[in-house]
Amino acid sequence: MAKSNGENPRKTDIKVSLIGGHRLAGATLHERTVTTSLIGGADVDLTDIDIPDGTELRITKLSLIGGVSLKVRRDVRVEVHGLRLGGVKDDGPSEPGGPTVRIDAWGLVGGVSVTRA
Repeated sequence: MAKSNGENPRKTDIKVSLIGGHRLAGATLHERTVTTSLIGGADVDLTDIDIPDGTELRITKLSLIGGVSLKVRRDVRVEVHGLRLGGVKDDGPSEPGGPTVRIDAWGLVGGVSVTRA
């Protein structure tokens, strides 16, 4: 995760496509990422980065059709918000504290699936 410094706080990455999803790796993300597509999901792998305790990494997914597939370490807390016709699959920790990844998923069809490594 590329942390923002004091000169550019909370940098937001924006990814846009009409058809086709986005593959996002942790080392290239900032604290905020927005991925938008008409049709296509987001495949996000955060297993190779160290998210400091108390830090919140936010990913916003906007699409008509397409969900989010998220891979994180076992100690990362995941919060899912938004409106979509699809469920959330996550059996991870829900205790407060530690690093947090917040997924805001907005769309008609597509769920959020969290895999822990």
